[in-house]
Amino acid sequence: MNVPALLRPVRRLWPQKVRTRLTLLYAMLSFAVGLALLGLTYGILASSLPTSPPASLTTSSQELNLLHQACKTAGYASKGKGYPPVAIPQDLTECKQAKAAIYAGTAVGFKAQRQQALGNLLRFALIGLGLITVASGGLGWFMSGRLLRPVRAITQTARRASEQHLGERLALTGARDELKELADTFDDMLERLDAAFATQRRFVANASHELRTPLTVMRTAIDVTLAKPSPTGRQLTDMAARVRRSIGRAESMTEALLALAVSGQGKLSTEFTDLATWAEDAIDAAAPEIERLNLHVDMELDPAGTTGDPQLLERMISNLVDNAVRHNQPGGWIRLRTGTSDTTVYLEIANSGPFIPDDAVPSLFEPFRRMQARTGARDGVGLGLSIARSAAAAHRATVTARSQPAGGLDISVVIPRCLAAESQP
Repeated sequence: MNVPALLRPVRRLWPQKVRTRLTLLYAMLSFAVGLALLGLTYGILASSLPTSPPASLTTSSQELNLLHQACKTAGYASKGKGYPPVAIPQDLTECKQAKAAIYAGTAVGFKAQRQQALGNLLRFALIGLGLITVASGGLGWFMSGRLLRPVRAITQTARRASEQHLGERLALTGARDELKELADTFDDMLERLDAAFATQRRFVANASHELRTPLTVMRTAIDVTLAKPSPTGRQLTDMAARVRRSIGRAESMTEALLALAVSGQGKLSTEFTDLATWAEDAIDAAAPEIERLNLHVDMELDPAGTTGDPQLLERMISNLVDNAVRHNQPGGWIRLRTGTSDTTVYLEIANSGPFIPDDAVPSLFEPFRRMQARTGARDGVGLGLSIARSAAAAHRATVTARSQPAGGLDISVVIPRCLAAESQP
């Protein structure tokens, strides 16, 4: 026998709306509870009512003699109203027969009254059960509508929400129940989506602009050179050098965008690594530029072991060091520290340079933000600090940047020692 096939007609008849299903469930539960209570009451009453007249209606021999004398004296044919008529007893035997007839009539009347009482109870109880079931269904329809009102609001808001209309919020008020938590969670999700879409649109616009710049430079250099009647070898060499610089800029931009995308995915490898090692390697890689600017480097690289993604951590430290060198001034300085505490490892890097207002510091970590007017640096793609912050966020790290009164930045990164492993799905 195919049970699912037998249940298909029942599923078709079962209502699809949650409010209707809740109403039917309320009515069915009320009917079931009422029916159980009715059965219990009926059983208790039926067992409590006796099925025969009480034993007090029987009489002893002495009582029969007294009854015989009373019957002869009184001369009536019936014990009372409702009893069957009997002949006037003349002796004790006839008196016994009269008594038996009276008792039989009493038993019949007693059973009739018992059945009538139980029948009335059952009839009125069933009528009351039906009324209560209907009332509970109506009350269930009303209450389920009130309970599902936040769900309808969430549904309507979700239908209105889109990439262009993510500002919708439920702002549900009332008791802190499951529906209130669902509405608050939905509002938080909309807020995160709104911020994510805004960031994505801004990033795509900036990336398109930045990638268009080297392409425009290459096209201009080629068009200017080819527009000349007979370009010389030096002119072609200058064009090739300009095109090469533009290609290098585009490659750097593409590599930075890929690194930013990888760091934003949050999928990390879990390997033991030391921030001090990566900091020393970053200083060594920047040594030619440090020597050119005659920068003084003060390093205290204590062991700073943690578990995380070595490539992202290396890129983060390399970008911070490159930022400190690139936006420095000739004859300036760089201070680099690494170390550990009880539950964290840290990296601190500070550099001299032009003064940066405090309100402009947070914007330096946004993609494609360059302080050219203040730092004088025109190279770079404007993604170094943004990638560093994204890589730090992937490791649940805290990045703090402060402007120094004498100029330059002071950046500190605090990373939980082994939280990178916990963030791995």
